Amino acid sequence: MISTHILDTTKGAPAADVTVTLEQKDGENWKVIGMDRTNADGRIVFNCPKEKGVYRLTFNTEEYFKDEEFFFMNTPIIFNVKNTDRKYHVPLLLNPYGYSTYRGS
Repeated sequence: MISTHILDTTKGAPAADVTVTLEQKDGENWKVIGMDRTNADGRIVFNCPKEKGVYRLTFNTEEYFKDEEFFFMNTPIIFNVKNTDRKYHVPLLLNPYGYSTYRGS
């Protein structure tokens, strides 16, 4: 139901081996639902329940950029799942000094 991929826009290539944590909001706290590393194509598909709620993907960009200068240490993306009949794909376009995202299909 929830997937992601990371494209390093500086290199024009997928960002492989980046740790990504998926959490679901539980009251005032966050509950970890999954944690994985991006594959060679920069992708992860999380095997998680199809539940409505607020979710957070946190990308460990500090780890990815460890051998170069960078600004953002971790990149959290918080989003709301309302329709459990669809897939939610949340891509991250990343460079050492910025990032953007969107709801993919």
